[in-house]
Amino acid sequence: MSIEFQHSLPPRAESVPGGSKLTRRFASRIAAGSLARLRALEEVSADACIRVDELIALAARGLPRMRKKGLFAHTARAVKTNTGWSEQPEGESLRYTAMVALGLSKLDVAAQRQVLDGNTAADLARTAEARAETTDDPGAIALAAWAAAEAGHFHASRLFRKLAALLASQSSVATVNCAWALIAALAGRYFGDTRELAAFAASRLIGGQAASGLFPHVLPASVNGRLRAHIGCFADQVYPIQALSRLHAAHGHPAAMAAAEACAARICSLQGPAGQWWWHYDSRDGSVVEGYPVYSVHQHAMAPMALLDLWQAGGSGHWRAIVSGLDWLDRHPEVLAPLIAHDKNVIWRKVARREPNKAVRAMSAFTTALKPGMHLPWLDAVFPPSRVDYECRPYELGWLLYAWLSGEEAVNRAPGVEDSDA
Repeated sequence: MSIEFQHSLPPRAESVPGGSKLTRRFASRIAAGSLARLRALEEVSADACIRVDELIALAARGLPRMRKKGLFAHTARAVKTNTGWSEQPEGESLRYTAMVALGLSKLDVAAQRQVLDGNTAADLARTAEARAETTDDPGAIALAAWAAAEAGHFHASRLFRKLAALLASQSSVATVNCAWALIAALAGRYFGDTRELAAFAASRLIGGQAASGLFPHVLPASVNGRLRAHIGCFADQVYPIQALSRLHAAHGHPAAMAAAEACAARICSLQGPAGQWWWHYDSRDGSVVEGYPVYSVHQHAMAPMALLDLWQAGGSGHWRAIVSGLDWLDRHPEVLAPLIAHDKNVIWRKVARREPNKAVRAMSAFTTALKPGMHLPWLDAVFPPSRVDYECRPYELGWLLYAWLSGEEAVNRAPGVEDSDA
């Protein structure tokens, strides 16, 4: 049974050519120099720009409720109480805390302190860095090192040493973790020597890309087993695009730019008719293995974040795909229930199939392992994508801020800071 939530969309601001009402309600809370992407979006679609502006404000309102004891929760889940439905934070996540620090760093300090109860994004980055020193999770380590450099403006030397040791070894590495390590190295180069880590991570990424332009889930792909070696999820595509775009912007790396362009072109060509960014891909032939779930964060944050980094690095501008992805948030054909709940200050997590134990993904992985492109025609009818996941994770709102408010300094160099390995 679906949950009945009020979906009171705020009144839309009148679209005015030339950007005179760009972020008119929230611009005063955005850090200086962070409007370039919104201005570019407004030139393409004033309506999309207004929608993103509304979502930026929603994220700033929603994040404070997701904090837990200095970190951020793993999720805010809709639960039924004696007084109605409420969103309750559950667990805690070091990864998500680092992501939120990066997103909040794009707001001005007053807005950061409002979200963090008097603290700043730099303070949150230091908290994440301290926690990361006690974890063995490579993804959390890479994100904390990235946040330390970009949000905290300091060099997390112990974290960088851990990452360099991992990437220099013969151990397999998750594609996403490798991309994050490269981004962290590029951000950290202003404060210390990260050239070795950047070289290791870039080599792993470029060497692991398939001829289709897509990336597998693990590098090398073979360690994932015969039935899943060919599969890469959406995150396995967007973070390499982002990392390789930044590598080219920082050092003039044509091979990295070519790899990012190829991957971006492929996922855009596969985008769904209503703007859906699909979930699982076949890296061998560049086809879709399984489309669902469709995650809202892919639509409003992760796809724009990667594609805008590519654009600001001098690559292609996939604006039509970005706007189409945003449109899906309001005009999703799979379900009638709204995904953006302004009264709750959340964006519901995903639209998924009604299926037991991820059955469709398992069957699709098996059939495409046997033959690329092989799908069972009855799956959509038996397991329709008709379920909304009523939870919202803090990283989703953090990445929303980061995607749209990052300026050129995130992609290339921080203003006024000399490159230590120039």
